[in-house]
Amino acid sequence: MARLPPVGWLLARFIDRRWPGARTSGVARTRFIDEVLECALADGFGQIVLLGAGFDSRACRLPGAGHARVVEVDHPNTSRMKQQRIRALLGNVPPHLGFAAIDFNRQRLDEVLRAPLLDLGQPMFFLWEGVSQYLDAEAVEDTLRFVATAAPGSKLLFTYVHSAALQPGGGFAGMDGLRRTLGNTSEPWVSGFDPKQLRSHLEARGFSLISDLGAADYRALYQDRQLNRSRGYEFYRIAIAEVSGPGRSRRHRG
Repeated sequence: MARLPPVGWLLARFIDRRWPGARTSGVARTRFIDEVLECALADGFGQIVLLGAGFDSRACRLPGAGHARVVEVDHPNTSRMKQQRIRALLGNVPPHLGFAAIDFNRQRLDEVLRAPLLDLGQPMFFLWEGVSQYLDAEAVEDTLRFVATAAPGSKLLFTYVHSAALQPGGGFAGMDGLRRTLGNTSEPWVSGFDPKQLRSHLEARGFSLISDLGAADYRALYQDRQLNRSRGYEFYRIAIAEVSGPGRSRRHRG
């Protein structure tokens, strides 16, 4: 129904009033991540790992994804439902797509991501979108520690919430309403990072920070009047980091 202009306009207006900036931030974030992954694929990354993949469709829709090994990591229930939907839509799961089931708060990634699912000796690109804020601090640290053991030159793109937004009076527009909404769910936001400390935090764990953008920054990348005039959700950020280490034969772009 949202494809009908009147319904779509009303729906967008409702979302923008209820959660200022959430919709336009999501649109720009998706475009930005798509472009980064397309660059990574074009630049030779042959392994893509989606941490907390949910119903992400990038493995089936991004140009070049079919030539890489894509592994989606998620909760067993979500992963099972996702595979059922793929089979219903496509007939079979594409051969380049693999799945690993995990509960991030109870299991470690090294328990499920291993050979032959992936070639751990080769660089890979990790996408960790819309997940870190739902995990406790220990689960976040466990994920970072695992990714840091990947082959040098591997990259991690992850979204996170500014830690100040998790505190009352954090100073971000629309956060009070969002906090009330999250309070009515069984999945509150519990973790975040301070952007001023992110570089040193990652360097201490074996990463070099490449970029760190807030919603206002990645909305501004696109010549879209609706995106650029939007405000709100500035606490939601995208960071890209590279796994450090000796013996890199070449530096991947992206």
